Amino acid sequence: MHAPHKRTARRNNRSVRVALVALGLTLTAIPATAFAGTAPAPTAVHHQEAAANGLDDPAKKDIAMQLVSSAENSSLDWKGQYGYIEDIGDGRGYTAGIIGFCSGTGDMLDLVELYTRREPGNPLAGYLPALREVDGTDSHDGLDPGFSEAWETAAEDPAFQQAQNDERDRVYFDPAVGRGKSDGLGTLGQFAYYDALVMHGDGGDSTSFGSIRERALAQARPPAQGGDEVTYLNAFLDARVWAMKQEEAHSDTSRVDTAQRVFLDAGNLNLDPPLDWKVYGDSYHIG
Repeated sequence: MHAPHKRTARRNNRSVRVALVALGLTLTAIPATAFAGTAPAPTAVHHQEAAANGLDDPAKKDIAMQLVSSAENSSLDWKGQYGYIEDIGDGRGYTAGIIGFCSGTGDMLDLVELYTRREPGNPLAGYLPALREVDGTDSHDGLDPGFSEAWETAAEDPAFQQAQNDERDRVYFDPAVGRGKSDGLGTLGQFAYYDALVMHGDGGDSTSFGSIRERALAQARPPAQGGDEVTYLNAFLDARVWAMKQEEAHSDTSRVDTAQRVFLDAGNLNLDPPLDWKVYGDSYHIG
């Protein structure tokens, strides 16, 4: 089994997470037509109707998690990653769990705070002061020794697994799906947004999700604005590849080129199985 292929350019600070949460809260209140100056073309209406049942369908959400896990952990067994933890040397401290919560970016702190509110005597509660101190750094001060073992122990608790699921949804999954639906995108487009948010986060820098989307919008209109879905998604994936190549660690863009682009080229906008793709040269299949 290959070593995990973990992200090295993600959300950069606590303000990123605040922006994401705000985005998720406002998306539901904004109709898709608000992004267009006139009523959508008939094709856009069709795409918006198709997007009504998208990536948040339980079966499609499980596919999304398997796709991300293939890139992040070289495995389709995403439920086996609750106890994953290591410092991958990306300047963000420990990376852990099903979505790569990081001690240096604050989302790990948010997760442990949530878990502790629900289960005050949990194995990670005693590390909260240290997590607050290392937020924004790659430091292990106050975490070593013992934090990794405590994480692995906590990962056996269904309450901690649920906390990971809930934070994944609150910060990444729900905002991505909401924005995708607002743009009139179907399941594949919503997944493209989700995968970009997981890797890049959302903030003010040129490689954040928001900037990737703006770069795509400069080239094509999404269905909610009367554009063609395939044309827009190609523009979004082009922008995503550009963002990934801005950092040496992302020079391999196969999670786009031989995965998402394969589905798009096949016209599989609903992300329907069977799905066959490659990441870092490894082949995967969902029947």
